[in-house]
This record gives sequence, C-alpha cells and structure tokens, in this order.
Amino acid sequence: MSNFKQIFFIFFVFLTFVNAQESVDCDIHLQVSKNTEQKVVFTFTHDANCSITMDQNLSQVTITYKKSDENISAKDSNLTLLDINTTEHLLSLAQSKLGASYEVGGAGPDHFDCSGFVYYLFKEHEMNIPRTSLSQSKSGEKLSREEIRRGDILFFDTYKRNHVNHSGVYLGGGKFIHASSGKAYGVTISDLDKGFYKKKFRWGIRKIDE
Repeated sequence: MSNFKQIFFIFFVFLTFVNAQESVDCDIHLQVSKNTEQKVVFTFTHDANCSITMDQNLSQVTITYKKSDENISAKDSNLTLLDINTTEHLLSLAQSKLGASYEVGGAGPDHFDCSGFVYYLFKEHEMNIPRTSLSQSKSGEKLSREEIRRGDILFFDTYKRNHVNHSGVYLGGGKFIHASSGKAYGVTISDLDKGFYKKKFRWGIRKIDE
C-alpha cells in the first residue's frame, strides 16, 4: 500500500470511529488533494457542534464536541466559535502554502516575501494589516514569548540592528511558519526556541481575539 493510501485509510478509519461515537454529534467532511508526489493536503470542514484542532508536532487530530452553556448567550458563543475557526482556518491556509517560493515584494498567492506572506493570510480572512514587517510590528500590543499563542504574528530582528525586519505566524509548540529568504527560500516552518531564530525573536502581536 502506498504512503498516500495508508494516510487516507488512517484518516478514513479515524473519521468513521469519531462519527460512530454517541458523545460526538457533529458533521465532519474530509477533502483530500494531492499537490505533488510528496505532498498530500487534508482539509476538514465541520458544523458548529464541534471544533477540530491539529497539532503538527504530535501528528494528532483532536475533535471536540461543543456542549451548550446556559450561562453563555448564543451571540457570545457564536463569536467565540468564529474566532477559534478563524485561527485554525488561517493556519490551515498557511500550511497549504508550504514550499511556495520566496519573492521580494511577493504577497501571494504563489510567491511571497516574509511580510507579504503574513499580509496575504490575514487579507484572505478579511483582516487588514500593514504590508511591511516593521509596520505590522507596530499595529498591536506587544506580546512576550510566554504570552503568544496560535495565530499570533511574530517579529524578528535577524540582523540584530534593533530593527524588526522579519515576520511569521505562530503555530504553537515552539514552531512558526514564514516565508524565508534563507536556505529554504520559500514558505517553511522553523523553530522559535532553538537554532537561528531563538535570539532573533522580539515580540508578537494578536489580531484574532478569542
């Protein structure tokens, strides 16, 4: 069995198992697209009764049933669900661009520079942010390493000149996704807490409130 067929079979069994559980009452759909021989993209859609969280580091998919809370109004509940979905959809879009080439001044959909990649992701989700890394870094309250969470925009001074010149989006688990002009020369995932970027990180900002 090919790797593609094995992966698809695992997801099929997983979804069949989840949908068979009485404790999870939600509709889940899986769309599979194969971009290259090495890259297979799984896209989940689901109704408002559940949420899907993907942990890239653990290769884990978690489906959570959303139980109603009588103390939360329908309006507040819908806003919270919208924000959670926006974060996950934005990160899903970001990871679908892995391998897209670096291009100075590029802002998508197939070629990006660092700030152009971040700008593209938020623009696709109807959120306007500045175009350059420096301007982006000034467009929100500064967050420390301990305060950042999935979906936050991260900023770096890669030349150590006390001047922000690079941006990316935090995936969680000490990883972030960005368009790199370095060895990868394209959209890639890097470590935040070790290697080249550990001492280059300056702060993050949050554009998606949960």
